[in-house]
Amino acid sequence: MTLHPSPFTLHGLFVTGTDTAVGKTLMTCALLHAYAARGLHVVGMKPVAAGAQWHADGLRNDDVEQILEAGNVAAPRELVNPYCFEPAIAPHIAARIAGTEIDLLHLERAYAALGAMADMVVVEGAGGFCVPLNAREDTADLAQRLRLPVLLVVGMRLGCLNHALLTAQAIHARGLKLAGWVANHIDPQMMQAEDNVAALSERLGAPPVARIAFSPCPDPRAIATSLDIDQSGYFG
Repeated sequence: MTLHPSPFTLHGLFVTGTDTAVGKTLMTCALLHAYAARGLHVVGMKPVAAGAQWHADGLRNDDVEQILEAGNVAAPRELVNPYCFEPAIAPHIAARIAGTEIDLLHLERAYAALGAMADMVVVEGAGGFCVPLNAREDTADLAQRLRLPVLLVVGMRLGCLNHALLTAQAIHARGLKLAGWVANHIDPQMMQAEDNVAALSERLGAPPVARIAFSPCPDPRAIATSLDIDQSGYFG
């Protein structure tokens, strides 16, 4: 399968969101299923996970478990999720409590190792696009170092227009391509949802990849079948 030419790394995609809990993991898994259905060897990556439980074999984060299950490449857990912290708090604070520091070079090397194993690596960021990862760097710095096109998941609720447009500006300011966006209806009571989707379509300047109806238990496999990723230029 030949991917379209681009100045950006073609074997990766960076998934970010307008906030935490807007459906980034759902979309990461849906993308993995969609790429796998095209015959690609795919793997997901959650560079930093905050919010985990202790098990007999160590800390386990639910998002990471879903991503591991959705890929079709048997990659080492330490590459898929290099940093995992117990408290569900800002990553740089969780790292400080754990007595460590998130090293972007380490994350870059883990991504490169995954890229050597797969045709496509889908990387899920932490929280929103500019969440701090250490005292000096944030998630936007990580996306910039990986030089990946970005997919923006918009949690459709009051305030999402401002959050989405500011995030798009931040992506462009880092010299990165906004490859597409997703409208995820996380608030079933949102007023004028259609008008909000229309406003984003007019202003984001990137193709809509999916519109996900509200569901208490969304299925990434089902969503994968409805993704319109071709127009974003990352399928050949």
